[in-house]
Amino acid sequence: MLLPNVEKPYLITFPKLGAPEIGYISVTEQEKHIPFKVERVFWTYYTPESIVRGRHAHHATQQVLIAAAGRIIVTTEMPDGTVDVFRLEEPNIGLYVPPHAWHTMQYSHNAMQLVFASTHYSEADYIRSYDDFHRVWGSTNA
Repeated sequence: MLLPNVEKPYLITFPKLGAPEIGYISVTEQEKHIPFKVERVFWTYYTPESIVRGRHAHHATQQVLIAAAGRIIVTTEMPDGTVDVFRLEEPNIGLYVPPHAWHTMQYSHNAMQLVFASTHYSEADYIRSYDDFHRVWGSTNA
């Protein structure tokens, strides 16, 4: 069972302005569509389709993932065992990933992932072992 005040992953639709004949732009302003102050932005690209990235959770970091190009399959697991699979392939759709959500990503050959994060990079924020992910939450849920 999820603890109170623990958010689940959810999709965010950003404005899509334009038309097919001229192209589109999507935009957000600080904390307008993204539910936190953005402290870090990074992107991944040229990831082979056979590679599964992520395989971690965070203690504190919140993220919004966007497939700026291509397709990204994101699988999340919450401490109560709830597993969700999200297919990101529209550049105006983002996925909010809360802290403590174990997540993996698999990419199409042309995918570029854009990530907005709520914290600066800190290795100590990562839970990189699946067993540790369960141990951290097991002691919290006891």
